[in-house]
Amino acid sequence: MSLVSERKAIQPLPVLQDNIIWIWSRGSEAVVVDPAVAEPVIQTLQQQKLTLIAVLQTHHHADHIGGTPALLDQWPQAAVIASGQDRRRIPFQTQSVSAGTRFHLLGMPVDVIDVRAHTNAHLAFVLPDGCSPAETTPALFCGDTLFSGGCGRLFEGSPDDMHRALQKLAALPESTRVYCAHEYTEGNLHWAHALKPDDQAIKARLRDVVELRSHGQLTVPSTIGEERRSNLFLRAESAEELGDLRKLKDAW
Repeated sequence: MSLVSERKAIQPLPVLQDNIIWIWSRGSEAVVVDPAVAEPVIQTLQQQKLTLIAVLQTHHHADHIGGTPALLDQWPQAAVIASGQDRRRIPFQTQSVSAGTRFHLLGMPVDVIDVRAHTNAHLAFVLPDGCSPAETTPALFCGDTLFSGGCGRLFEGSPDDMHRALQKLAALPESTRVYCAHEYTEGNLHWAHALKPDDQAIKARLRDVVELRSHGQLTVPSTIGEERRSNLFLRAESAEELGDLRKLKDAW
């Protein structure tokens, strides 16, 4: 597990095999998104003298909520913001939200989008005005719904659900930074390139991604604009097309 040394408004913390925990901070306060594990988060926050004020949970899977109880042991005052439909599977939530909810963290508005598909209570969190007054580019924490170059598996939802969810995200401003929860870009684009070998947008992006990964660099966040151009799932014109792509990717 690598710890983050350079302070940024939103910084990645790679853990486990390919998970990415996002740490959003301003001043001396921090918000953590989908903490798979606790210890590297605790070390990073203490190292940077940050106080945890909230945890955002996009969905209930263990590699997204596994570290939350231990973080609450360390910072018991922190809010846990999650889907009210998932109280049974995220029982430690303290602030239940749903589609259309707007709340504020670190002085910035946060909007909640219903993106059920990967799970039946999956949420995405959007910072429409950016993560700070100095960084106003919109930001999206999308968990396992939209990946860089891909989308999540359909564990509890249907192709219709995923197509609907992705179209909501595709409608965000193209400059929106996409903070997904896994580093899957290279594999997703190798698959897409095998399927569409003459697609120039996919080919160019894959070349750049391979170069980044060869130097051990992360490929995320991407942007909504980049995903519109080179993500086959986001480009799918119908639920049927998306479902066919998902079957092909699952078997790849």
